[in-house]
Amino acid sequence: MFIDRTRIRVTAGDGGNGCIAFRREKYVPFGGPSGGDGGRGSDIILAATQRINSLNHLRFHSIWKGKRGEHGLGSDMAGKCAEDVIIEVPVGTVVHDSETQEILADLSADGARYVLAKGGSGGRGNSRFTNSTHQAPGFAERGEPGTEASVDLELKMIAEVGIAGLPNAGKSTLLSRISAARPKIADYPFTTLSPNLGVVDLSDFRSFTAADIPGIIEGAAQGKGLGLEFLRHIERTKVILILIDPSFESPSKTLRTLEHELAEYSDEFLERPRVIAFSKADLPEVRAKYAKRGKTFKNAHLISAATGEGVPELLEVLWATIERVKAGVVEEVVESYQEHEHEPAFKIGRADDGFIVEGKRLVKAVRMTDFSNDEAVRYLDRKLKKMGVYKALKRLGATEGTTIHIDDAELEYHAE
Repeated sequence: MFIDRTRIRVTAGDGGNGCIAFRREKYVPFGGPSGGDGGRGSDIILAATQRINSLNHLRFHSIWKGKRGEHGLGSDMAGKCAEDVIIEVPVGTVVHDSETQEILADLSADGARYVLAKGGSGGRGNSRFTNSTHQAPGFAERGEPGTEASVDLELKMIAEVGIAGLPNAGKSTLLSRISAARPKIADYPFTTLSPNLGVVDLSDFRSFTAADIPGIIEGAAQGKGLGLEFLRHIERTKVILILIDPSFESPSKTLRTLEHELAEYSDEFLERPRVIAFSKADLPEVRAKYAKRGKTFKNAHLISAATGEGVPELLEVLWATIERVKAGVVEEVVESYQEHEHEPAFKIGRADDGFIVEGKRLVKAVRMTDFSNDEAVRYLDRKLKKMGVYKALKRLGATEGTTIHIDDAELEYHAE
């Protein structure tokens, strides 16, 4: 089964905890703290590769979890960072946020990467908290939790030529003739149930990629047949090859149907270069129809995928069209600048039972605090005071014992 859309949920690895340790050395009366830092948790990374061409491998593996970094050790030894988790996806995979459907990344090149979830930082060991007035800290930080994400993956094949036509027009037969692809070929409608991709080799070391799209029928853009399901795979194509089988349908009506469905699906197809070819030239009735009406179609070609008649000439036309498209693409250089706005260290909002305090640095500090250690709690208290959180709460009317929500933690406000 060909899978071109799926949803995955990922959780990056937590950071390792910092270590609480003190040196015990002979002839050193005051060894001092020696707890090492924890290791960083593993990132979850999407990596585009040409080795695979569908999302089938993610169908039954939709949940991914990273590994935790190792905890710090004594003698100032840091914990080992966890290895990143690499999820391979086909080239052409588009990443959407599951909730908003915002496009997060377009992995359209081999080797392209996108970090889905960031591993947590390792907690600092107690040796990192020494200063002139506090030379033997008895606490360390916990590892930061890894981030989570839920994304929808959508595959849009990277092909320079998209072969479009009605069912049984000969698209798969043509692809098997011009490339090493071996799609299923049969004499019944909708033989092709999923797009097939092939590399077409020409003389002088030239090549391009082509994909045959499952048969498009009237109403495909509204969901009929298989066309709507796979029309997205020709969105990236530079040239559309419209293949017409004149043996069972009026060529003019076939062309109107195909062009209407393409335009209904996306306005972008209106300006896309297209080449028209009549297939099955080995049939006498087809040759007769082409001789009678073929000249009314601009730049139409008569070919036979079975015998190879007219195929080399068609490939040269496709190559020349691709080259013209490439030459006409002008990369627009946009001079832009990023406006740096001041972001406050924290924001305070009201809750039913107190206040909610938000802020990136603040939340990270709370997540990495070991609340079972009184010294660690006092360190967090000093940090909140230094950042001005207590003064801000006092101005907003906080009183003794008022509940303060920071991330998942509930703290009590005490007047300075």
